[in-house]
Amino acid sequence: MSTIRRPRRNWGRLLVTAIPFAWLGLFFLAPFVIVLIISLSKQRFGIPPYEPLISNGAITAQPDNYLFLFDDPLYVSALLSSLRIAATSAAICLLIGYPIALGIARAPQRWRSMLLLAVALPFWTSFLIRVYAWIGILRNEGLINGALMELGFIDTPIPMMQTPFAVHLGIVYSYLPFMILPLYASLERQDLTLLEAASDLGATPWRSFWTITFPLSLPGVVAGFLLVFIPAVGEFVIPELLGGSSTLMIGKVLWSEFFANRDWPLAAALAIMMLALIVVPLAWLENMRLKREEAGR
Repeated sequence: MSTIRRPRRNWGRLLVTAIPFAWLGLFFLAPFVIVLIISLSKQRFGIPPYEPLISNGAITAQPDNYLFLFDDPLYVSALLSSLRIAATSAAICLLIGYPIALGIARAPQRWRSMLLLAVALPFWTSFLIRVYAWIGILRNEGLINGALMELGFIDTPIPMMQTPFAVHLGIVYSYLPFMILPLYASLERQDLTLLEAASDLGATPWRSFWTITFPLSLPGVVAGFLLVFIPAVGEFVIPELLGGSSTLMIGKVLWSEFFANRDWPLAAALAIMMLALIVVPLAWLENMRLKREEAGR
């Protein structure tokens, strides 16, 4: 009599995959559901500062908070301004970071570790302290204006603090390593014999760069751009310390709604809207990328 063998479950593999899913569920999905519930409730004066979503056995969810976001131009302007500043800062990081990453990837092997250490060195200092340092550099009595006036180039200080320029400068300085590191990882893996072959065929170094180096580094470009763009959209510290009242970003608006106005439902709706504006396009792009890869096989 033959016995039927049941497939043995690989508990080790299930455990390895269950841990990250549990982590995401606990620290991403659960907070997202809580914020979503708050966004569908009404504001009230009390603790907590919103009405329960379920009252007397009836669900009182309503989309009024989301509709109000489109009625008030303040929130639309804040969202668009955050997207614009984040995209511009990410583009500047790309223009600055690509030559640096390319230089590190083409440097002798013995120097690469030291150069990468220099890129990551700012992370050894507190983010807040680094932003505060820019206040001492950019203010009217700061290092830049003091040096320019001492050298006789200007007679009056150039206003740099509380401007969009200071916000862009702070974001680029703070997030530039997030652009350099994925670019270096992509450039370092490239086969340099392709460039030698292109040179033998008569291609100039500039043409070789645009036809070989840059296309092969596009995964690093996309990864670096997203690593800068996504956190910059919700940035609060930099626009609060370096930006003025004219620099409107979603992080400052969220802080005001949560802690100054105590309108948690409206602030939660704004946070969900911001998340949707970022996640939905990224999911669509990732889906398109997977379809292209499957079509190319």
